[in-house]
Amino acid sequence: MTWILFILGAYLIGSIPFGVLIARAKGVDIREHGSGNIGATNVGRVLGRRLGIACFLLDAGKGAAPVLIAGNMHGLLGEEAMSIVPRESWGWIAVAMAALVGHMASIFLRFKGGKGVATAFGALLAIWPMLGLPALLALAAWILTMVFVRIVSVASMIAAIALPVVTIWMLWSPSVPMELTPSEAFSRQLPALTISILIAALVLWRHRSNFKRIIEGTEERVGRQSTDST
Repeated sequence: MTWILFILGAYLIGSIPFGVLIARAKGVDIREHGSGNIGATNVGRVLGRRLGIACFLLDAGKGAAPVLIAGNMHGLLGEEAMSIVPRESWGWIAVAMAALVGHMASIFLRFKGGKGVATAFGALLAIWPMLGLPALLALAAWILTMVFVRIVSVASMIAAIALPVVTIWMLWSPSVPMELTPSEAFSRQLPALTISILIAALVLWRHRSNFKRIIEGTEERVGRQSTDST
């Protein structure tokens, strides 16, 4: 029951459309400007970099907050994957997914929303270190891609692909504790692997229109009007 309450709370928190609220405070409906997306990239394009950064931090924060609260309440913060029983891992990860789904399908926006990159980053970072470290390495992949390619959607998709790859590497690198059988070890690794693959798939799916424009060579680079990715 406790996990169910945390999951519902995470969805409601994730549903808060900070991009819409920030723009509304400036007398703008962000859904009618730029790409129409409610994420930080479009907010930054329409209202300026400072408000775009504020939107990113708020969207990341609404992903992180319920995960941190749930993790702290259940004594999971700072625990490695091998130290957490599967039931607790699945509950914690469900909280993170609920926050992300809230952003992508907000109850306050008739189940519409953004692409989820910032919220997913915040939620994963809060599952420290099990998914927090992979999230940081995925962020590094995003930054490197932006430096060389200068296309936000490409950087977001590269980061999404990097997430499960890094997660697999980090989960299978440590030695398995002697008291765990191979099947028990795998059952403890499975939740982190599942959410990393699921989030990557969701982010890639939400960028399918961007991918089409990339193939056609019409996706714009940073510095010009483009389709956003948060």
